[in-house]
Formats: sequence, C-alpha cells, structure tokens
Amino acid sequence: MKLLVVCLGNICRSPMGEGALRARIAEAGLGSWVQVDSAGTSGHWHAGRSPDPRAVACARQHGVDIAAQRARQLLAEDFEEYDLVLCADADNLREARELAPAGFEARAVLWLPWAGIDGADVVPDPYYGDMGDFEHSWALLDTAAQATVRRLSRRGDSGIIPA
Repeated sequence: MKLLVVCLGNICRSPMGEGALRARIAEAGLGSWVQVDSAGTSGHWHAGRSPDPRAVACARQHGVDIAAQRARQLLAEDFEEYDLVLCADADNLREARELAPAGFEARAVLWLPWAGIDGADVVPDPYYGDMGDFEHSWALLDTAAQATVRRLSRRGDSGIIPA
C-alpha cells in the first residue's frame, strides 16, 4: 500500500504528516507493506527544497526526523502509483482531484475525515504563523497518522478504499 500526504508547497504540513505517518507505521510494524511520501499541489517553486526549518524543529521535538525530505510537486502519475492521496485541506483536495487522471479522482481524500478525526476537516497551514501554529498542525497530523494506522490495521488491504 502506498500513501501520499499532500499540501500546498510540500515544506510544512505534508513533510510533517509524512514524518508522523512513517513513525506511526514503523511503531505498528506495518512498514513492510505501507509506504509513505509527500508532495505539494502548488509546490513547483519549492521543488527540491528541504522542509521549513520550523517544521523540522517541530517534528524533531516529537522524535521524528524530517530534515532529509525534499519537496516535490504532485503529478498526475502519482494517482496511478499511490493508493490514497491524503490532503490537508479542501483547496488541496480540489487541486489534487483536478490533476487526477479520469477515474482516479476518488483516491484523493481529506485526510482528517478519512482517518475518522471528529470535529476537524482541515490541517491549518502554519507557514505564516509561529511555533505554536506548527505544534497545532503537528498535533492534528500525528492524530491523523495514529488513526490511519488503526484504520489500516483493522481493515488490512481493504483500508485503502476511500470512504
């Protein structure tokens, strides 16, 4: 199974989400069958860049190293390679679905609702905020990562089906 975490520029939320999801998958012993990556919907200007230093610091505070990740743009081909495209907000979801080849649009989902997180649909973009904003986004992403692992563990391979 392959999961792709998507946000706007692939330097804040999506690298933190990728890091949190990788960590939770490893802890659950699912690393042999679940692969994770991240991309940006409008990140062509960030392609090849490291995550925002504040995102790196935030993840490090939680024992997750994302410093080696590099930003890349979401591609139409990703929809054929990845089983799910986990989007941080409605704009990312719309942009991802517009890019998806015909018949693959349903692979893009809002991550928080798909994971079963009640009361939150959006992981806010912390880019223009302070470390408190990064911590808030991390908390949502890590909660979604934990819920994703629970969902995949319960449903096995059928957990990839968007619901």
